[in-house]
Amino acid sequence: MISNHFATSSMGRFMGIRSAVLSALLTLSVASPASAQAAELTLVRFGEPGAEKPGLVDDQGRIRDLSAHISELTPAQLSDDSLQRLAAISADSLPLVSGNPRLAAPMTGAGKIVAIGFNYVDHAAEMAVDLPEEPLVFMKAVTALSNPFDDIITPRAATKLDYEAELVVVIGKRAQYVSQEDALDYVAGYTTGNDVSERAFQRERAGQFVKGKSADSFAPFGPYLVTRDSIEDVQNLRIWSEINGEMRQDGNTSQMVFGVAHIVSYLSQFMTLMPGDLIYTGTPEGVGDGMTPPQYLQPGDIVRIGIDGIGELRQTVVPAP
Repeated sequence: MISNHFATSSMGRFMGIRSAVLSALLTLSVASPASAQAAELTLVRFGEPGAEKPGLVDDQGRIRDLSAHISELTPAQLSDDSLQRLAAISADSLPLVSGNPRLAAPMTGAGKIVAIGFNYVDHAAEMAVDLPEEPLVFMKAVTALSNPFDDIITPRAATKLDYEAELVVVIGKRAQYVSQEDALDYVAGYTTGNDVSERAFQRERAGQFVKGKSADSFAPFGPYLVTRDSIEDVQNLRIWSEINGEMRQDGNTSQMVFGVAHIVSYLSQFMTLMPGDLIYTGTPEGVGDGMTPPQYLQPGDIVRIGIDGIGELRQTVVPAP
């Protein structure tokens, strides 16, 4: 397990960045519609494995203990009403968490992980594929979920291990056949994710993407769940990744082919989205598989992924067990 010192010390860097202009001509994205009022919160879970507590980040970037009000952060706490109740609690009334506690995934109980492929204009270009006419949808096994600073475990027989910096949408209420205009009302918030992938499993072992996307530790997310009202424009966020200190990806969610509202609405036509479901929304240019020659992850590599205004992950790649 990696220390979370860097995560807490860098929180202020992420909390203050809120841009306004959407570069619509770069994408086929639908601009985000106005949402019903929810709450401005940054939620976390902290503590040792098996003993995590819920918390929130105050306006000075400090963690406050919420456990006197809720025992856990689960899908039941993601509705607008629940988030509004949490937002009504004075942060100053909550105990201040001392030191640099371990930060875990910001919620438990995700029912499914849905992901979108080739959803950034430049990533589709680097992979030499045409822009999709509809979102390319695949699933990741929920057993792939891991904490934001856990190791990436190399699967046995893996030869092409890769990273993907992604904005992750957290669903807040049941969504079925929703319109694009209303879609963001069904979003509780956003977090940072790494759609870890094994490209040989994904492309060379027959079938769908799921085999290359679902190994244990292939879906780290967190450490912060930032509610939708805390983000001025979800379609204008810088998203980036570094491998061993080298910048690999440096994009913006304005480059999405299909924006968040489009994705939520589209998925709800084919499946019912439930509170706590996670949607990995695609990755910008710069994955290892797209380099010449390809640069795949190796044991010992350190992967950092961040989204301005939302948070940062850090993982170390370890050998197969």
